[in-house]
Amino acid sequence: MAGPAALRETGDDPSDLAVSLRGVTKVYDSGVAALGPMDLEVRKGEFVSLLGPSGCGKSTALRLIAGLNTPTSGTVRVSRPAVEVSGRHSVGFVFQEPTLMPWASVRENVRLPLKLARLRPTEADARIDAALAQMGLAEFADAYPRELSGGMKMRASLARALVTDPDILLMDEPFAALDEITRFRLNNDLLALWRDLRKTVIFVTHSVFESVYLSQRVIVMTSRPGRLGGEIAIQTTGPRTDDFRTSVDYAAFCRQVSKALAPSYSGQPGP
Repeated sequence: MAGPAALRETGDDPSDLAVSLRGVTKVYDSGVAALGPMDLEVRKGEFVSLLGPSGCGKSTALRLIAGLNTPTSGTVRVSRPAVEVSGRHSVGFVFQEPTLMPWASVRENVRLPLKLARLRPTEADARIDAALAQMGLAEFADAYPRELSGGMKMRASLARALVTDPDILLMDEPFAALDEITRFRLNNDLLALWRDLRKTVIFVTHSVFESVYLSQRVIVMTSRPGRLGGEIAIQTTGPRTDDFRTSVDYAAFCRQVSKALAPSYSGQPGP
């Protein structure tokens, strides 16, 4: 175990960094070394994917950034607004499962974080309406989770994260369980939201193809304990569209990311 555990730091940062991990490790009480040491910087407004094999610490890194866990050593720094606004969070989290309350309507599921923040109902209603509209769920506001498809449940989960207007959106394999057509559609919708809202997005995925399509930068992690195994910038011109998925550039980026990922599956150290 390398060094004493450091507290998670948040605060006003004059730089353009949204998230910074410095020498971060995570060792669980069982003795399993899940992560690190890992260094990572994510700029404000950037879309970054964390890619790696199962158990490499991708989700652990996300939970440390969200403040749901504390590092064993190292420092996690997350920027926050200079002025705190009621009902607004610095970080929004979308889990792999939608985690919707089955007894509550879509509207009431989206309301939950605002209710916990004790936001006035009139202000909360306006925020909820906007979030549902952003995710194409306005006409399903009074539906219950059992009445929704898998894709619509994930849209509701994303609306719940967006309703607090976070600067940073953390997404832990949110589309992994969806069929390919629904996944492609939600990939497109997520990119459109990112372009419109200019959030910082850190997206965990197992899919080389998804990481290349969505990201400005792909962070390839080694097998456990997860460290930085490679970093590939996905530099394209213009918005990503379905045409990009069939382009020569897309195929080349996928090969590059796959090559960087290969050592993680072979048990060899990364580049």
